Amino acid sequence: MSQQHSVITIDGPAASGKSSIARLVAQRLGAIYVNTGNMYRAMTWAVIQTGVDPNDGEAVKRAAEGIVIDSPVVDGQTQVSICGRALTQDDLNSDPVNRGVSLLARVPEVRARLVADQRALASLGPLVMEGRDIGSVVFPDSPLKFYIDASEEVRASRRRAQGHTDQVAERDRLDSTRKTSPLVIPEGATVIDNSHLTLDQAVEAVLAKLPARSTASESQ
Repeated sequence: MSQQHSVITIDGPAASGKSSIARLVAQRLGAIYVNTGNMYRAMTWAVIQTGVDPNDGEAVKRAAEGIVIDSPVVDGQTQVSICGRALTQDDLNSDPVNRGVSLLARVPEVRARLVADQRALASLGPLVMEGRDIGSVVFPDSPLKFYIDASEEVRASRRRAQGHTDQVAERDRLDSTRKTSPLVIPEGATVIDNSHLTLDQAVEAVLAKLPARSTASESQ
């Protein structure tokens, strides 16, 4: 596979299960797992630390210019750090970040910056990259595109079970209506309804659609 086509893209709305699916698919293939949502969450966390309101797009734009996000690979997946500080899951999934991440993701300059960062990760080797615009914007030419969906009720229940108070319907609205890189089903993507699948079933549904040449061992 060419470097451009060594990326399996997995998109979908909040709490659809795409992160868990993408992580296990990457493990099965020996590829690097990239959670691009954590890059947006890291930027949101950093902007909030500066005292900027995520609702203020101009202030977010100015604050983001001085924030450096690194994505070192640890145990087969990229991590996120801000100016050398590794962020924990508590940092990335705090309620202020949950409420602000979709607002920050609407800022065109922030998206352009992080899309460039995400494309640069292809130099690391075969990737399984998940997010909300990977197959539509970041790697639109990849032939290995998936969209993981689930009903709003199921997704809201999952978020509550995780202890989060953000509203998936509002996040869906913000992500789907933003002017820059809205959440859409990428052209040519395989759609998987994960409302009632087990994790293993969902992973198998993805793997069944992959040609043998898409495995990391055969693409090197």
